[in-house]
Amino acid sequence: DVYNGTVTFLPLEENDEGKYQIKKCHIYQIQLTHIKDEEWSMSVVAPFPEDWLSDGITYPKLAWLGNELLSKLAKWSVEQKPSEFKSTLSLISVAKYSQVYQDLKEKYKEIVKVWPEVTDPEKFVYEDVAIAAYLLILWEEERKEKGLTKKQSFVDLGCGNGLLVHILNNEGHSGRGIDVRRRKIWDMYGPETRLEESTIMPGDSHLFPDTDWLIGNHSDELTPWIPVIAARSSYSCCYFVLPCCFFDFHGKYIRRQSKKTQYREYLDFVVQVGSVCGFHVEEDCLRIPSTKKVCLIGKNRTYPPTESALIDKQITQYLNNRPTCAVVTCNRRTGFNHKDQSDNVREGMGSELPENESTIWMPGFQPREKIEQIRNCSSLPRDFVDDVVLNVANLLLNEAPEKSYSNMHGGNTNTWNQGESLSLREVAEQLNKETLKRLKSEYGGLQTLLKNNHQVFKVLNGRVHIRDWRKEKPSRKTKPEVKRCLAAEAFKTRLCWFFIHHPDGCSLPSELCPYAHGTEELRESQIIKKKKHI
Repeated sequence: DVYNGTVTFLPLEENDEGKYQIKKCHIYQIQLTHIKDEEWSMSVVAPFPEDWLSDGITYPKLAWLGNELLSKLAKWSVEQKPSEFKSTLSLISVAKYSQVYQDLKEKYKEIVKVWPEVTDPEKFVYEDVAIAAYLLILWEEERKEKGLTKKQSFVDLGCGNGLLVHILNNEGHSGRGIDVRRRKIWDMYGPETRLEESTIMPGDSHLFPDTDWLIGNHSDELTPWIPVIAARSSYSCCYFVLPCCFFDFHGKYIRRQSKKTQYREYLDFVVQVGSVCGFHVEEDCLRIPSTKKVCLIGKNRTYPPTESALIDKQITQYLNNRPTCAVVTCNRRTGFNHKDQSDNVREGMGSELPENESTIWMPGFQPREKIEQIRNCSSLPRDFVDDVVLNVANLLLNEAPEKSYSNMHGGNTNTWNQGESLSLREVAEQLNKETLKRLKSEYGGLQTLLKNNHQVFKVLNGRVHIRDWRKEKPSRKTKPEVKRCLAAEAFKTRLCWFFIHHPDGCSLPSELCPYAHGTEELRESQIIKKKKHI
């Protein structure tokens, strides 16, 4: 309510009939009141404080609302904090960008329909279309500034799905993409789109003297190296990087300042690398569906061509002095051996080394693995997973054995133990150290394993519950006909965990349970049948 200066939070909860009701005991309101002149008052009001129940997540504690939130709101309301980033599309014409973006979006929208990767096509396709639109306009402006007629060439380092390369190639720019791992979609582009599966090790063997621009679009461990590779490739080589994950020259980037956000600090580090490499680094903010949308551009040099050897020496010194280099257990001098562009200066001990060792600029650099490791608990041994599931289920069932749920099946009343809910932390505390250590090596750990075992558990707001299939409703996100098709294919293709392990058996009768009550009910999966047929 802007006129009266209030914000009222009305929590809605779904009842058993699928209808939403206001949970009155958790209503609260933030009020802004004008006292006089420049004096204002801010307050938090809870109309039913005596009934307030806090879970610390959805419903915060009243003390937190009054003491913590209120003081922060007052502080944020009066502070004048300049933005950490440039305004969006500050280096190019917004009108021209909008037109080019719409044209490209229309031209390449069909790719969304045939996207073979597991990633979200809406996000990745339109993000790469937006980056392509930006580069096309940036390069057009550069041609006008420098009086060039030929369209710029490029190499996309860490090109991923290769879509950006495909678009730029189609729009008349010669270039190629290099990535350590081939993607399924590469085969769809055709021979005109040049994509190479190769590992890039920053060194003399990976220079691009005939290339106008190097691109690093979410290039991860290669991001800080791209300005270095561009500087050493040729005096005319430029670069465009869109930093995402935070990497140093080898390994993860370690924060050194607490006054900046981690993102801003990392961007400043990549800007510093570009400046050391002799570039006048420009920053811009892209219009893309991503939280990491700041790009850094090295288009012009800060030194004349005659000083190339001096800058090259400066780069080597900077690499040697990076704190992370201390981690590498090798002779640092040999690691940074590099032949500078004048061919007269030799850094380090190159004459004493084999050629393949003398060309790598930092021995500690770790390229991405060619085969991406799957660490979502799906590769854990089945018996290990089964043991964890059984242990956690027993914890929940033994926590409150008296808690039961009455149910009617054919006139007989059965009580079924639903167990109690426990927080993920409470569950973890009950597991042995070896089990926890093994789970921690997987992304998501314990929570991921429990969510993967959807049949047995429900994880909600950080708490683990035994799933009661009598209360389950079909998801509203899935179209009914799709849901029916999937349900029919999966029906009775797996054994019911509750039928085998729960002390009260399954809460549903056999005809209603989607899982098999015993091996005699098991059906062969329709999906497996289709695969065999193919």
